Amino acid sequence: MSGLAHLLLDAGCLVSGTDLNRGPVIGVLEERGMTFRQGHEPDEIRSAGLVARSSAIRTSNLELIWAVQNSVPVIKRAEMLALLTQSRRSILVAGTHGKTTSSLMLSQILREAGRAPGYYIGAEVPSLGRNAALGSGPEMVLEADESDGTITCYNPAAALVLNIEEDHLDHFGDFSSIVETFRTVIRSVRELPVLCADDPVCRLLARENPLAVSYALDHDADFRATGIEVGAGVSRFTVHHRDACLGEINLSLPGRHNVSNALGVLAVALSMEVDFEDCRRALASVHGAGRRFETCYHGPEYHVIDDYAHHPSEIRATLAAARRLPCKRILAVFQPHRFSRTRLLLGQFANAFEDADRVFVTEIYGAGEDNPTGISGRALCEESGHRNRPAFARTLAEARAMVTQEMQPGDAVVTMGAGNIHEVARQIAMDLRQADEIRKLLEDTSILRCFEPMKKHTTLRVGGPAQMWFEPGGEESLSRVLAHCRQQAIPVFVVGRGSNLLVKDGGIRGLCVHLGRAAFSGWEINGPRLSAGAGVRLRDIAFAAKRAGITGFEFMEGIPGNLGGALRMNAGAMDAWVFEVVESVRVMDMAGQVRELARGEIDAGYRNVSLFKDHIALGATLIGKFGETASIEARLGQYSRKRWDSQPAAPSAGCTFKNTPTIPAGRLIDELGLKDRRVGDARVSPVHANFIVNEGGANAADILALIGEIRECARKERGIELELEVQVVGEDV
Repeated sequence: MSGLAHLLLDAGCLVSGTDLNRGPVIGVLEERGMTFRQGHEPDEIRSAGLVARSSAIRTSNLELIWAVQNSVPVIKRAEMLALLTQSRRSILVAGTHGKTTSSLMLSQILREAGRAPGYYIGAEVPSLGRNAALGSGPEMVLEADESDGTITCYNPAAALVLNIEEDHLDHFGDFSSIVETFRTVIRSVRELPVLCADDPVCRLLARENPLAVSYALDHDADFRATGIEVGAGVSRFTVHHRDACLGEINLSLPGRHNVSNALGVLAVALSMEVDFEDCRRALASVHGAGRRFETCYHGPEYHVIDDYAHHPSEIRATLAAARRLPCKRILAVFQPHRFSRTRLLLGQFANAFEDADRVFVTEIYGAGEDNPTGISGRALCEESGHRNRPAFARTLAEARAMVTQEMQPGDAVVTMGAGNIHEVARQIAMDLRQADEIRKLLEDTSILRCFEPMKKHTTLRVGGPAQMWFEPGGEESLSRVLAHCRQQAIPVFVVGRGSNLLVKDGGIRGLCVHLGRAAFSGWEINGPRLSAGAGVRLRDIAFAAKRAGITGFEFMEGIPGNLGGALRMNAGAMDAWVFEVVESVRVMDMAGQVRELARGEIDAGYRNVSLFKDHIALGATLIGKFGETASIEARLGQYSRKRWDSQPAAPSAGCTFKNTPTIPAGRLIDELGLKDRRVGDARVSPVHANFIVNEGGANAADILALIGEIRECARKERGIELELEVQVVGEDV
């Protein structure tokens, strides 16, 4: 519809438009003079003399109902396009797939030849400036959509038919109706029907039409391509017209399917007496249309491609082209488009992913279509078998979390579909570019990884990916990165050993800082004082103090985290708390500035230290007192036995809830009869009711659901609001 608006503005019409959402093209159209209003209300069209609508707009739309009731003409998009271009030498580009790229190539060739063509293309085309323009020359290139049958309303001078396959059966009913529609289109062509002889239906229709010109890669035809070489980003082939060799073409697009499309475009252009050299130059420099094997990101470790492929043949062609990339694995993320297409072509879809190493399938993008049979994207996964381990994602956020957790250096990620799946590719690409900028600030001793699974860094063993996992090699690199993140508004989250952390399945956006490198993992003892970096484990502190004959730190043996995390939440065990032994803390603010704070300058409460909302603990000086080694060892042994006797061995985040003023949380949960309650593999421990454990296959959603049940029961049965002790972070999916 945006292309139609551009053509109407070119023609000098007053144009207004409505849509449910304000897409990215709206601003450009408004700058050209179009009036836009968000939402569909009759008041928005009362001044219209004519209403043109997309076939996705249902007849129940309030604006359409008002227009019909008030005798305002309503026509479909293609009918409007046919009216606008009826005086031009129109060239239809038609077929089940490949139309957008072929329309772009043909428009580029005619422009290179100085023929100032008009064009209408169904995607963003940066090389042409916009996706539609009337042009000043006689030719008008039209990408023709067959989905609703309106392709027959044109009166073209020429047509390029790329392929004819089963699609849009919700409209046509059966394949014979599709073939008959294309037969009608080809018969309406006044001068030059060009058809692909590699397609069996096109080959049949070409034989029926004495004007037809054919082209092929693998069959006899008027135009043929030989010596085909397909690389990672380019293709090369030689063009023959009957018995004449015309020369070599270097195409700046990958894949045999694009070689076929380019040959068809050449057949049209050369038959219209365009010079071969003009064709050669245009095809060597043509850049793909938006979402047509579009490179969203290409770096040393990853390649991210987005494509409009939404039909089984398109998926196969896109993945075959991806196989040419210098990558170890292909991770395909597919969003089925329309319930009817998915249901009717389910078997073909299931066999279309042979070139992918892993496949992720989202829920179906309905495009305004009803779903009377209840078909789901899950059905495609079940039909596909197990070779490339297809996995179903209910939402785009879940798809992004699943694929990023799977990504390894050397992978290519290919998103495909005609809906909004491109948002996944754009987000992954943006995340990778942010990481590239941070890497420029680092020295060799630092570590930065993208999409690090947080289940590797939490004691609960659950959690989606961290966008960036950062282990600074020292304070200077941490300071530089924090300053950069503040300038770029990148969120920063500090992770210790993850012993009190529940990360949601969508993972953590931004930068996760973990002070685990050598610069933050040392300690030294001076008298009764022990100075340690934030990355030192509390258990190591307790035993280092024992060896030096220092008491006061024995309680730390029972806390599984490190010093940084313990300072952040004032961790405690055995009726003792970390800040009871703190003398001073070395901190860095989010601008990268460092200072030393005495204990009296820090407000430390129960499981909460407000300072660390916007500061990072780099280390601390702890103070104990000298004691007898035997007594220290005895207390360590006592605390250890008590911990193992009273706490479960299965993965957990420690105590889930804070104790209430009237009753310990574990006793309350036990009295409510919730011990051993479970959701999936998340279970209330039979050993200690204030521990939720992961039995092996739990995800964050299971644990959160179980937490919700416990809190609701405590509220309903006892009127008690249980407050979480475990920290919940990250995004839902």
